[in-house]
Amino acid sequence: MGILSNIFDKNRILLKKYSKVVEVINDHEQAIEKLEKKDFAKKTEELKSRVSDGESLDLILPEAFALAREAAKRTVGMRPFDVQLMGALALNEGKIAEMKTGEGKTLVATMPLYLNALSGKGCHLATVNDYLAKRDAGWMGPVYEYLGLRAGFIQAAMEPSLRKDAYNCDITYGTANEFGFDYLRDNLVYSLENKVQRGHNFVIVDEADSILIDEARTPLIISGPAQDSSNLYRQFAFFAKRFQAEKDFVVDEKDRTVTLTDEGIAKAEKLLQIDNLYDPSNYDYIFHLLNALKAMNLYKKEVDYLVTQEGEVVIVDEFTGRLLPGRRYSEGLHQAIEAKENVQIRQESVTFATITFQNYFKQYDKVAGMTGTAATEESEFISMYNTPVAVIPTNKNVIRQDKEDSIYKTKEEKNEAIINEIAERYDKGQPVLVGTTSIEKSELLSKMLQKRGVPHEVLNAKYHEREAEIVAKAGERKTITIATNMAGRGTDIKLGEGVVELGGLYVLGTERHESRRIDNQLVGRSGRQGDPGESRFFLSTEDDLIRLFGGERMQSIMNTLKIERGQPIEHSLLSRIISSAQKKIEGMHFEIRKRLYELDSVIDQQRSAIYAHRDWVLKGEEIDSNVFEIIEDVVDRRVSGLEQLPPFEDIKVSFSFLPAGDIGRLKGLKNVEELRNSALSLLQEIYEEKKTSFGEEFPQVMKYIMLRMIDERWRRHLEAIEHLKDSVGLRAYGQKDPVIEFKKESFILFQQLTDSLYDDIASAIVRIVRVDSDKAEQNADKEFRSLQAVHSDFSGAGGDKKGDGGGKKKGTKRFKVKR
Repeated sequence: MGILSNIFDKNRILLKKYSKVVEVINDHEQAIEKLEKKDFAKKTEELKSRVSDGESLDLILPEAFALAREAAKRTVGMRPFDVQLMGALALNEGKIAEMKTGEGKTLVATMPLYLNALSGKGCHLATVNDYLAKRDAGWMGPVYEYLGLRAGFIQAAMEPSLRKDAYNCDITYGTANEFGFDYLRDNLVYSLENKVQRGHNFVIVDEADSILIDEARTPLIISGPAQDSSNLYRQFAFFAKRFQAEKDFVVDEKDRTVTLTDEGIAKAEKLLQIDNLYDPSNYDYIFHLLNALKAMNLYKKEVDYLVTQEGEVVIVDEFTGRLLPGRRYSEGLHQAIEAKENVQIRQESVTFATITFQNYFKQYDKVAGMTGTAATEESEFISMYNTPVAVIPTNKNVIRQDKEDSIYKTKEEKNEAIINEIAERYDKGQPVLVGTTSIEKSELLSKMLQKRGVPHEVLNAKYHEREAEIVAKAGERKTITIATNMAGRGTDIKLGEGVVELGGLYVLGTERHESRRIDNQLVGRSGRQGDPGESRFFLSTEDDLIRLFGGERMQSIMNTLKIERGQPIEHSLLSRIISSAQKKIEGMHFEIRKRLYELDSVIDQQRSAIYAHRDWVLKGEEIDSNVFEIIEDVVDRRVSGLEQLPPFEDIKVSFSFLPAGDIGRLKGLKNVEELRNSALSLLQEIYEEKKTSFGEEFPQVMKYIMLRMIDERWRRHLEAIEHLKDSVGLRAYGQKDPVIEFKKESFILFQQLTDSLYDDIASAIVRIVRVDSDKAEQNADKEFRSLQAVHSDFSGAGGDKKGDGGGKKKGTKRFKVKR
């Protein structure tokens, strides 16, 4: 209670400060109401001019917010309440605004987005899915147009030219995934014109707890095709069926891992006809076997993925229940699932670029967020994103009744009780929103209701095209809606005629989710804007959450109380067990996010250095001076530490990248200094000769070669980093901190990357021959288009974390960025 009371004490002071600013905004209202339509665009230009002249956004905020409020009133028929202005003020200050469901967060965002867009740098609103991005941009678009600004939106399958146009708008709506992937893709292009983003000024993250906390466990990955090994996947999918759980392997459902027993190892060696499964030459077999067992035992059809009619395995988002077409599990797991389902196995992928949400959103000058549930996670928001939480009061008091959980002994009893409850409410006429944790469970309840003859709608990832239509009717009389988690995000359910008298919308939860915030989001669909409502969760001791984190205690309590079949119990002790289970899982997920952030922060400086250098090469400025710096580095590494001139045979080995006809010029020298100067002169002469022979085409050719080398070396570096993550985890057993070990070794790897890259460029300079640069660029673009965006499961170093999250890397200084 101490922490929460501190938050709310702080919050009261903050709200008091906001109230005074709201009064100033309200003072502008009378004058702005008298303006004609044409005056709004003029006012916007006037405010832009004041910003470009150096006036701070804080000074023009009251007038800008008042203009945006009046524009909303005239275009979409909604005048923001004073509490909504408070939410807008919190967002403008780079805070997370906690606003309950139905309080109009979409409208609130228009004011800080308008204000921050006046700088001309563009603003982004990141949401959870394409449907909401398109809906909100279309819904709020008229507000921005009335003010003389343009709003655009990004969609997953959108063409690059349309993306670029959307980013060139003043305000751009899109999913957090697409913003992150576009940033990565922009750092793989071969021409500045092909970049779509134009900077990272200000972003508002809608459903901030979902995106910035829940989904931050998994990095964004751009990957491309690798060698074909489909036969191995099919072979091991067949072998996996012959392995018995507990006898041959052990499954850890909590950590989603599979471990072979001694019997399992012996069985594998017999099946594969090898002597030692753990011989280095057999590592591929271990990799394929463990993936096949994971696919068979940990990844369930209709829960973790679906198989489409075309035979494609499509991941189901665990947080929203939506399909994620085009996204694939990494490290061969997706192929193992395809083999298990006996569908076509697509090629494995190799990583070309990767970033976490934490480090992507750090690119922005200012980050803000809004959600219905944030205060309890304030410490994580501050530590990861430097975004404190502001709890905004509701416009009307919440009068929804949240009932105690009903807990049953078995799933069968629970489901029977749920069907009886739904039928009873249907007969009464009251609308019911039924929340499930997976597609499989929503369809099971749907079949049971069909048998009972109760009409209903199913809202899940299979039918998202009808989402808006289903949601619009979910608050009508005699409407039963079964929904996966996706219904708990961004959907607004309005009550139909006569429903208020029936008690409003009844939310029935069929299972507690791993995260309490997602439960709260579901419950928050009811009781919006002072409407009546009711909620209750129906649970059983066989539910996954309770079974894995407290099922034995719960079962023993049920047995002690001798509960009869179909009889629910409600007890504070049981509620505490459930709450404790959720806290345990939230704690585990926080540790995963923290570990991911620590490891990704180590390579964040390296990524920034590579991308900055790549941008500089793309611009094509001062290529000569950059190449001379590279040549100097290549030569200095070969002569540094030499106290006397080595034999010519040793010099030939050191400078083996030089053509045979030129290396003779390094013969007969007197000392190390002369060797250095001669090597530098020779390389610079060769460079100038190549430059002359290529003529005007040389800068383009040089740019293309350098970019290809940077990309290839960076891809290999990322592959090495992934292997390093796997290996350092084991060092915790040797009393070593995996994060510190990772920092040390990733620094060495980056030093090797820069050495290899500079050597590659020097070799290319001396061996370069005329190439068709247009054809080469076309090939590069073709390869670029074959890349895939993956929001992948993450596995990294384990053990205690004591590192500082990644300090400045010495090696990055060798990439000089020309400004």
